[in-house]
Amino acid sequence: MIAFNHLRKTYGKFVAVNDLTLDVAPQEAVALWGVNGAGKTTAIKCLLGLLRFSGQIQVNGYDVRKQGRSARRLIGYVPQELAFYKEMSTLDMAHFYARLKATPAARIAPVLEQVGLAEHTRKPVGALSGGMKQRLALGLALLADPPVLVMDEPTSNLDTAARSQLLQLLVQVKEAGKTIVFTSHRIEEVEALADRVAVMEQGALQFTCPADELARRIGLRTQVKFMLPGNLLDAALDVLNRDGLIARRNGVGIIVDVAHGEKARPIHTLHQANIHVTDFEME
Repeated sequence: MIAFNHLRKTYGKFVAVNDLTLDVAPQEAVALWGVNGAGKTTAIKCLLGLLRFSGQIQVNGYDVRKQGRSARRLIGYVPQELAFYKEMSTLDMAHFYARLKATPAARIAPVLEQVGLAEHTRKPVGALSGGMKQRLALGLALLADPPVLVMDEPTSNLDTAARSQLLQLLVQVKEAGKTIVFTSHRIEEVEALADRVAVMEQGALQFTCPADELARRIGLRTQVKFMLPGNLLDAALDVLNRDGLIARRNGVGIIVDVAHGEKARPIHTLHQANIHVTDFEME
């Protein structure tokens, strides 16, 4: 459905994307993973025809440079930074986008229902919460029912509850058969939505792997901070270290570094020693 063939994008002497070759199958969800500056967003902008580039990008056989309009008709796009007319109502905004996309107005009501905004159609867009705005952006991207959905860090500016709601919606969109390409730096987002991950560094593709193998391939670790009563800190530290965990004191708590799939291990270890955790944070 999407084919990047030797994509290269430079800004003067700076190489933003270097020889990216990547295929995305129909109905596949692929995440572009990497630190800021890895080239993820630049690749997305090239796919959308927003930047000049060398190499070739095709969307369902259409060449993005030579047949840009036909290629873009197949794509719904959710940007990282949303730009709406804040004074317009949710419904008016949807009608505006429907006209731009030459989409029947009859599509608006079911799409707003799908993204959970049916009860907020009269509310000004500027009065919507961050999560609602992101769901509106998703709805507008889906108005013309495109086969491809492209997203740039779709949950980056959302709180935990809004992120969870949006991810549930995106999983439903994926299950409906959309081809999805998105950038992300959140492992839980990648594991929930992607089939495959393309890891980029300094503009180049390093490797691809199934989403559930990403944490192991990159050696991702989770830092867990426990808050315990002061009289239990030394005992807890001893228990954790004897269990082979990497633990250290940090003010009024203990920090433990664990492999990504072992987040519950230190809690279980402390519980077995009758040391009960009162609160914890993870990063």
